[in-house]
Amino acid sequence: MGHDHSHSHGITATGRHRKRLVAVLGITLGVVVIQIVGAVFSGSLSLLADAGHMLSDAAGVTIALLAAWIAGRPASDQRTYGYQRAEVLAALANALILIVISVVIFTEAIRRFGAPPEVHTDIMLFAAVLGAVANLASLLILRTAQDESLNVRGAYLEVLGDLLGSVAVIIAAVVIMLTGFQTADTIASVLIALMILPRAWSLLRDVVDVLLEASPKGVEVQMIREHILSVAGVTDVHDIHIWTITSGVPVFSAHVVVEDGVLNARGADQLLDKLITCLGSHFDTDHCTFQLEPASHSDHEAHQHA
Repeated sequence: MGHDHSHSHGITATGRHRKRLVAVLGITLGVVVIQIVGAVFSGSLSLLADAGHMLSDAAGVTIALLAAWIAGRPASDQRTYGYQRAEVLAALANALILIVISVVIFTEAIRRFGAPPEVHTDIMLFAAVLGAVANLASLLILRTAQDESLNVRGAYLEVLGDLLGSVAVIIAAVVIMLTGFQTADTIASVLIALMILPRAWSLLRDVVDVLLEASPKGVEVQMIREHILSVAGVTDVHDIHIWTITSGVPVFSAHVVVEDGVLNARGADQLLDKLITCLGSHFDTDHCTFQLEPASHSDHEAHQHA
C-alpha cells in the first residue's frame, strides 16, 4: 500500500526569491547600458566583454523569472508535478549562454593580440568602477537566497563573475594609464572569458544531476536506510529512490517490509506517520511515498534498486 504525505506542489525556491531577482535584473540592465556606451567611446574590449557578460546575466535572470512563473502553474493529469522542472531547464539555458559568451570573448581577444587598439582609460575606468559597485550590491541582494535555488545560485555566480570581471577591467585601465601597455585590455578580456567557464561548468553539472535524477547533495541513501530500519515494526527496506524535481523539492520513495501484524488499519497509519516524520526531520524531505509490504510477501517482490 502507498501513502503520499504531501500532495502540494507549492511555490518553488526561485519563486520565493522573485523580488530579489527583479532587483538584480534592474541593476544589471542599467550597468550594461553604461558599460556598452563606455566601451564604444573608450575602445576597450575588456569593458565590452564585461558588458556582454552582464547582458548574458540579465538574460539568465529573465529566464529564471519566467521559469519561476511557469513553474508556479498548477499540476494537471498530464503533468502531475506541474511545470516545476522548467526552472531546471532555465538553469541549463543559463549555463549554455555563459559558455557561448566566454568562447566569443576569448576568440575576439585572441584576434586583437596582434594589434591592440588605443584605449581611452578615463571612460573605461569610470564604467568599470560603476559596474563593480553595482555587482557588489547585487551580490548582497542574492547572498542569502543562493543556497536554495539553482537559478538563484546561477544568478549569484554570474554576478560574482561580473564583479571579478569589473575588477580585471579596473586593473587593466590603471596599468594602461601608468605604463601605456595597451595589451593589458586584451589580457583582461581573456581573463574574463576564463573566469566564466568554470562557473558555467559547475552550474551545468548541477543541472545534469537533477535531470539524471541523482540523489540530492548531502543525502546518503545508506543513512536513510538505517533510519527507516530503526522504526519499530520495520524488518527491511528496498527500492529506495530519492531525487529532485527542482531546487528545494526533493522526492523520496521506498518499499518498506514490515511485520505481518503491523498491517492493520491503525498499525499501518501509525507506521506511516513515524516514517514520514523520520524522513522530514532528518532529511528535510516532505514529499514521501512508501509502499508497505508484509514480510510474508517479500519473496514476491522483484527488487529494482537497493
